[in-house]
Amino acid sequence: MKEQVKLLTKEFENDLGAATKTQDLEQLKVKYLGRKGSITSLMQGLRDVSPEERPVFGQSINLLKTEIAEKLEAHKLKLGKQELDAQLATETLDVTLPGHRGHLGSKHPISQMIEEVCTILKDMGFSIQYSPEIESEYYNYGGLNYPEDHPARDMQDTYYISKELLLRSHCTNIQQRIMESHEPPIRIACPGKCYRNETISTRSHVIFHQIDVMYIDKNVTFGDLLATQREFYSRIFKRKIDIRVRPSYFPFVEPGMEVDIFCTECEGSGCRLCKNTGWLEVCGAGMVHPEVLKEGGLDPEVYSGYAWGGGIERLYMLRHGISDIRLFMENDMRFLSQFVS
Repeated sequence: MKEQVKLLTKEFENDLGAATKTQDLEQLKVKYLGRKGSITSLMQGLRDVSPEERPVFGQSINLLKTEIAEKLEAHKLKLGKQELDAQLATETLDVTLPGHRGHLGSKHPISQMIEEVCTILKDMGFSIQYSPEIESEYYNYGGLNYPEDHPARDMQDTYYISKELLLRSHCTNIQQRIMESHEPPIRIACPGKCYRNETISTRSHVIFHQIDVMYIDKNVTFGDLLATQREFYSRIFKRKIDIRVRPSYFPFVEPGMEVDIFCTECEGSGCRLCKNTGWLEVCGAGMVHPEVLKEGGLDPEVYSGYAWGGGIERLYMLRHGISDIRLFMENDMRFLSQFVS
């Protein structure tokens, strides 16, 4: 055993003297101090030594182990410094070259538009409320006067999670929740992400953003609705905007209508954006249906109200002349960087 310790010491000294890189030292560490290394083999050989000699040889092996570890660490520091000096001697840095410009993150165009819309509506006296994206069938459809056989309830149009839960298809799902928890007058606006099972095209997507507005009080009239919308769109497009309405059907309003604004691109003379009609469709609207008021616990003989909702992407596309709604979802920095706030 004594001879084995001497031979191992000599072998290590030779290997250490031949090491020229820190990588060589890592290999030596495994060879001598690893789980299957030479020191471990010596320790296992103690079982063949007499009990009287075992403590002496065990101590000599432990001393050798400590010596090897210390010498490896000292040599590693020495070689590491040499390697660093060699690297610094060969690498150069031209401090006269221009630096790399750092790019700060910015808000997505849709986030910018939502913030602007909310600011305008708050200035007009509306409070901003939020509804859940995972909604019950009642708040999304039943409480809004949708008939049981209405096509929008079908799985072809709605993303159902279970029989009673779904991804909201519009932000109108805020209405019953607000009427249940607030007394009139109610003036609220609800922005949010909506989901509909539609064919993705230049004008529609399965995910889109919407703003839903509702005002309920005594003696609210159709004229109040038109005046509010005219003011809202004038502020959005930063000019005086004329609007027109066309009769339409929505289960939660009566009467219902589609709202168009005078084309902001051609001023009504006709262009590609407005399909040569001079008008652009911006939202659906109407007076809150009496059945919806009843469902919310309000007397339609006492209270009336209006509601309207429109797409956030639609507003941004009209204001900036964007022709494809899919661009908002593709994360193409060439497109998004044009709208850094």
